[in-house]
Amino acid sequence: MKIAVRDVPPRAAWTLEQAGIHPLLAQLYAARGITGTTELDDSLSKLLPPSTMQGLAQAACLLADAIAGDKRLCIVADYDCDGATACAVAVRGLSLLGARHVSYIVPDRVIDGYGLTPPIAQRVKDAGADVLITVDNGIASLQGVAHARALGLQVLVTDHHLPAASTTPDPLAVPLPDADVIVNPNQPGCPFESKSIAGVGVMFYVLLALRSELRARGVFEASSQPKLDPLLPLVALGTVADVVKLDANNRRLVAQGLKRVRALAMPAGLASLFVASGRTAAVATTFDFGFALGPRINAAGRLSDMTLGIECLLTDDPARADELAKMLDGINRERRTIEGDMREQAFVIAESLFEEGEDPPPAVCVFDPDFHEGVVGIVASRLKDKMHRPVFVFAASSAPGKEHELKGSGRSIPGFHLRDALDLVAKRHPGVLLRFGGHAMAAGCTIHEDELDTFEQGLTAVAQEWLDAATLTRRLETDGPLKSEYRRVDLVDALHHEVWGQGFAAPTFSEPVEVVSQRIVGEKHLSLKLKHQGQPVDAIWFGHTEQLPAKVTMAFRLDADAWNGVRRVRFLVEAVEL
Repeated sequence: MKIAVRDVPPRAAWTLEQAGIHPLLAQLYAARGITGTTELDDSLSKLLPPSTMQGLAQAACLLADAIAGDKRLCIVADYDCDGATACAVAVRGLSLLGARHVSYIVPDRVIDGYGLTPPIAQRVKDAGADVLITVDNGIASLQGVAHARALGLQVLVTDHHLPAASTTPDPLAVPLPDADVIVNPNQPGCPFESKSIAGVGVMFYVLLALRSELRARGVFEASSQPKLDPLLPLVALGTVADVVKLDANNRRLVAQGLKRVRALAMPAGLASLFVASGRTAAVATTFDFGFALGPRINAAGRLSDMTLGIECLLTDDPARADELAKMLDGINRERRTIEGDMREQAFVIAESLFEEGEDPPPAVCVFDPDFHEGVVGIVASRLKDKMHRPVFVFAASSAPGKEHELKGSGRSIPGFHLRDALDLVAKRHPGVLLRFGGHAMAAGCTIHEDELDTFEQGLTAVAQEWLDAATLTRRLETDGPLKSEYRRVDLVDALHHEVWGQGFAAPTFSEPVEVVSQRIVGEKHLSLKLKHQGQPVDAIWFGHTEQLPAKVTMAFRLDADAWNGVRRVRFLVEAVEL
């Protein structure tokens, strides 16, 4: 582990301080590329204009015509939290804007697989729909869209994923589905600046454009049009849970959602999920979205039926919301048990790939016949964190007729674009990858069980070419020493109030500290008493039990715990450098 300190551009930090930003926040913002207060303005008026998103005007016209014609709309969702929130935003938003017939279908992870497939299109048609709308999927569903169109359905694709890989030698030939309209900032030629927007954010923009179109048609007056801001808590949850980069536009969406949650202005299901997870909505943070609510929604798609998660987000009945939130909490507890067993087995398999004292291989592939396909992504993430390598974890498919297929989920490290790596493996080993897709840091694929060795060799070869020693060395970027005068509960609260996440990392400080005492608590955590700049402070290192020497360089986040009614600053240890 290499603990590094971020550069702080002095002019940017000074400019922010002069504008009235607290010196500590000015330092943190400047280190994350903020140069002026305009970038910190989280008002809705500062959102990127919908007019810059390709296909949005056409989508608004298609939907406005459908509403005017009293057509039946069906949402095809994805089975993760982004897909669930996008589906709920679509159903709620379209209904607010006058659609009388809005339904949804969410594919089953095991039976249907990912995205709009021909059988899903058939189910939409059989349900009596006229218009099929994908959320958080569809850009790579060439066959599914074609089948839907052949059935006479109008198709609107809303997505944020990369298009399908080209099967021709032409690097500029990007196959797109033959939909009536495609809205996706990552389609070729789209000028929308936020390429990191989540699927739920794309759907929210579709609704903004639709409302504008309905105003232009005289359906609404500006003064009496339906408000869409009640949807922002769902947009914020899906954005954080999908771990997309929190660029300025995404931070605004999340900040606006958090403000409403803290004011307790949110759907009943979100309020119930806060209670079920033991979190307090009035002081909600991005951490709550990413590590408390998001996993409970995701658990439904991993082990059960994402309909439970979507219904929790759609209901306005508090009693029904409580019932669904408790069910989701129970499924999440089951998920944690399964994950724990799988994680331990995955660690054993991964460690058998190299001798003690050697470095791990540049890419790691793990398979066990007993693995649950709904949890492979989480286990891949844990293994990636432990080994600092691109990782794929495979499970046997349990879909009828697909028993000889393996479904893999991958997680990557900075400097290794996982989806591009899969594309290269597919080109070098034609036929090995039956299906694949994803992003730079997370991707999925399906292979035949006989091709696991070939896939592993192909991925390892790409990793050997793309990764060097520096990239393979774990590096933790920090914000350097924390001034003792900033070790205050009010500043801890101020930091927690801000929007942090992927690409806009939460503050982590680092400096030499003295270890005064240490003991193991809860069998797997290290409780510490430290001297920080000569003053005592408590700390805890979750998930670690190894004893530390008297002096270490420590990377830590700030927290506040209560003892006898008094709140005190506590360090949450992230890493140590001996």
